[in-house]
Amino acid sequence: MAFFFSSRSKSLEVSSTTRYRVLMVCMGNICRSPTAEAVLRHKLAQAGLGEVVAVDSAGTHAYHVGSPPDERSQDVASKRGYELGRLRARKVRDQDFQDFDLLLAMDLDNLLILEENCPVDPVMRRKLRRLTEFLPVNSPHAGAQIVPDPYYGGPAGFEFVLELVEQACDGLVEHLRQELVGSVTPRA
Repeated sequence: MAFFFSSRSKSLEVSSTTRYRVLMVCMGNICRSPTAEAVLRHKLAQAGLGEVVAVDSAGTHAYHVGSPPDERSQDVASKRGYELGRLRARKVRDQDFQDFDLLLAMDLDNLLILEENCPVDPVMRRKLRRLTEFLPVNSPHAGAQIVPDPYYGGPAGFEFVLELVEQACDGLVEHLRQELVGSVTPRA
């Protein structure tokens, strides 16, 4: 049995206009990666790229499969206009390496797990990166290596994660805009 096998299937919302797919990945898929999924989806919609870039999230472990995001993540996100309540945790599947153009780990441990389980294919391996690689150079957090796990901490940790994710997603939207030049015309 492969490491990423999951009997629960979560279908990615893909339309006929979808050109690119991004998967946000953390350990349990209840704090960082669903936050990143919601933030990126929101920012893509604002940039007119919501219909051409599909976003999903998953965890490297099956601790919380089927669970909604952590209440603390939901609370912090809702104060800034992001809706996480409908999301449900799932585990990364083998097929995700094929289906997604980018698999973005929140930290080095989860990136290593993705690398260990990724098929030995240079094209697929190039899809594996850290979300923090997209932090803009003018971000106060530029150079951060990870999005820290806030699970065992207090509210300040969840606020920090959201701030870091927002900034990284700003850079990611710009990256995606450049990747998609010529294949899509963003709506204003």
